[in-house]
Amino acid sequence: MQAEETSIEELQGQIRRLNSKAGQMKMDLHDLAEGLPTDYNQLMDVAAATYEIYRKLDELKQHLKKLESAK
Repeated sequence: MQAEETSIEELQGQIRRLNSKAGQMKMDLHDLAEGLPTDYNQLMDVAAATYEIYRKLDELKQHLKKLESAK
């Protein structure tokens, strides 16, 4: 049971760090979109990176829910 609790705490820490990074990515994407058509060539890369970080965040949150419900 101790290992599971540590795992939950570690996962919560990962989610907090990723949430912070995701928020920054979202702001970067927003800033880029506001500046269009300037730097339009960066749009797909920034959008893909933003998508990937939110996908990973969702995956971690689902994993955390499973761990917490199994407790």
